[in-house]
Amino acid sequence: MRDAAVTPGGDRIRWVELPGEEPARVHVHGLGATSPAYFAQAAAHPLLTGRRSLLVDLLGHGISDRPTGFDYRLESHADALATALTHAGLIGAELVAHSMGGSVAVVLAARHPRLVSRLVLVDANLDPVTPVLGAPGSSGIAALSEADFLAGGWRQIRDLAGPHWWSTMRLAGLEGLHRTAVHLTRGTTPTMRELLLELTVPRTYLYPEADGAPAGAGALTEAGVRLVPVPDCGHNIMLDNPDAFARETAAALSASA
Repeated sequence: MRDAAVTPGGDRIRWVELPGEEPARVHVHGLGATSPAYFAQAAAHPLLTGRRSLLVDLLGHGISDRPTGFDYRLESHADALATALTHAGLIGAELVAHSMGGSVAVVLAARHPRLVSRLVLVDANLDPVTPVLGAPGSSGIAALSEADFLAGGWRQIRDLAGPHWWSTMRLAGLEGLHRTAVHLTRGTTPTMRELLLELTVPRTYLYPEADGAPAGAGALTEAGVRLVPVPDCGHNIMLDNPDAFARETAAALSASA
């Protein structure tokens, strides 16, 4: 396990690193998740081995610190991640990022372009959403005030999440989980979608085939974003169909610009 201080107070991002050739690959988890649990199987797949691979946990999640004074905006997550990657000596890394982590990866590429050479977004959040009380995921978390969430509202989210998601969500700091969800539902200005459309690095968006093409598919394709449906999976593509995920991710990482 490796780490880097990423805030003025010395809060540390930690990651599991697999040795290999450059350019490095950086795996970024979604809300309430942790990269070693979600990406270890994929990073070790025969189609994806051989590269230096960092399985990074964002602040507030997994093995990284859980500062209560951090705002957990997507921009702040991206800047903290940039500090960690710079500490690790990375330039032009390939980002493989799931869900909320995909949002952070888009912001990272826009704010710190020298760090990112390619994006593989895995069913990533691109647009703001309206919080809905009682809904699963970020929408339901953001519908609660931070005070109510900390006072016990998190138990409602635990019950909605179910045992699979809760197995990693329980490793997140409550403040970090709530604030990240709030800022994910609010999005960024410009939005993550608008930032993605303006990027010039190779970009691939993987999505569950059963869900149909993502919103705004025409504009994404026109901007050069490769849209790739993956069969037999839900939102957690890398866990639900690891072979197809590895195959499509390998193809995305080797595609010409």
